[in-house]
Amino acid sequence: MTQHSTDESPAFATTTRESADWWRHAVIYQVYPRSFADSDGDGTGDLEGIRRRLPHLRDLGVDAVWLSPFYASPQADGGYDVADYRAVDPRYGTLLDADGVIRDAHALDLRVIVDLVPNHSSDQHEWFRRAVAEGPGSPARERYHFRPGKGAHGELPPNDWESIFGGPAWTRLADGEWYLHLFAPEQPDFNWEHPAVADEFRSILRFWLDMGVDGFRIDVAHGLVKAPGLPDLGTHDQVKLLGNDVMPFFDQDGVHAIYRSWRTLLDEYDGDKIFVAEAWTPTVERTAHYVRPDELHQAFNFQYLSAPWDATELRAIIDSTLDAMRPVGAPATWVLSNHDVTRHATRYANPPAGTQIRTPGDRALGLRRARAATLLMLALPGSAYVYQGEELGLPDVTDLPDEARQDPSFFRAQGQDGFRDGCRVPIPWTRAGSSYGFGDGGSWLPQPDGWGELSVEAQTGDPGSTLELYRSALAVRRAQPGLGAGDGVTWRDDAPEGVLSFARPGFACTVNTTGEPVRVAAPGRVLLSSAPVAVESGRVELPADTTVWWETT
Repeated sequence: MTQHSTDESPAFATTTRESADWWRHAVIYQVYPRSFADSDGDGTGDLEGIRRRLPHLRDLGVDAVWLSPFYASPQADGGYDVADYRAVDPRYGTLLDADGVIRDAHALDLRVIVDLVPNHSSDQHEWFRRAVAEGPGSPARERYHFRPGKGAHGELPPNDWESIFGGPAWTRLADGEWYLHLFAPEQPDFNWEHPAVADEFRSILRFWLDMGVDGFRIDVAHGLVKAPGLPDLGTHDQVKLLGNDVMPFFDQDGVHAIYRSWRTLLDEYDGDKIFVAEAWTPTVERTAHYVRPDELHQAFNFQYLSAPWDATELRAIIDSTLDAMRPVGAPATWVLSNHDVTRHATRYANPPAGTQIRTPGDRALGLRRARAATLLMLALPGSAYVYQGEELGLPDVTDLPDEARQDPSFFRAQGQDGFRDGCRVPIPWTRAGSSYGFGDGGSWLPQPDGWGELSVEAQTGDPGSTLELYRSALAVRRAQPGLGAGDGVTWRDDAPEGVLSFARPGFACTVNTTGEPVRVAAPGRVLLSSAPVAVESGRVELPADTTVWWETT
């Protein structure tokens, strides 16, 4: 399969990366450090490995890199259980290595966003260990949610909340008290009503801002504040992380006071630094509350990530997203994959089934749709997020042996399906080698046979490869002033069923989401397409599952 691009240079002038409001149209690349690049041969990715591979991100054409947690952690949940927010886990390196990544990224004109995990800590965090040691009634326990149990002897949890990973959201200590953990038992939730928690996180923010980071991605941004009294849900269906219902532990209005305080702090620093919310909310209108002018800058668009490959549903979500963000003056964000969901090349290879898929599906179909979906995403106004390896067209690894899995939800019933390891398999850099260039000592999750043919080395210079499609698309996006900017699109309502067609200033995009070729009018000169197309007499036949970018006058 080859993508099409014209031999002629675009008629519009190339633009440079602007400092002011760069985040409104940025393409941000997510690195999951454990699986990106291993510099010391221990089978686990690290900061030095990231530093050495930063030129790949510059050459890809992204604007910033978002690093998933690399803090000191027992790794009960891939680093999202933080024991020390100001220290680097020895698996990943040192603070000097973190400084090196930040400095080298800036030298390459890449900004750096780091993960912040404020909803919960590790059970090995100094505060929690002290709370356990000092026992019931101690002031240290007020920083978390400790409660006596129900029942004649306190043998029942304080309420009926369930963990995102399955099972009760409460664990009982030997002294009889229970503590709340919306995720794994090793991740006790902070009590954000306690002033020490707010003070600590303002200090943590300053620590990393002083290190030179350009922003923070806020993990579980919707979860910090719980409803007063921690009320039971009763028979209410406890929809989990990807839910679309109101929960007493998610999306409480009190979180917004926290973020207004953080925004005041952030604005003290020069350099247009940003906050990005991971906020699962019932609607995009609720998501917009997180990005009001005095709060956060961006919020992930999970409604878009969860959308099926269907023209009607995609258009509805695009419209509702733009409509929700416009009144608060925030850019839309678009994302297709991340470290918590099945990669979209596999998701689109299967019938619609949520965000976790257990079968490889039709690989060719999934890749074809994934390429088309990428061009659609990058044509929309706002900021786009790319998850490591998607530029290689990587599928999920759906046949990992049980003994290799490390996702905590895999070991707990009725959680997030326990299949997140499949999107976290270390990525391939070279055709050959024990781990296809990931490192000299193998990889912490087994890589599939044939992974090398999807590597950066194998795809570089191949005009039909997914990697070169991404490079071309990001180059065009940067050169075309209308792409990424603005807050709306102009739809063509005469498009055939199953086809999306919209215009932006000097640009048009046509997407065939059907399984059959469709013949439509050509609105201009072809800039790029996810599959070969030919224009004859002002019309073009769009192959199945194909997106075309056009330069218009």
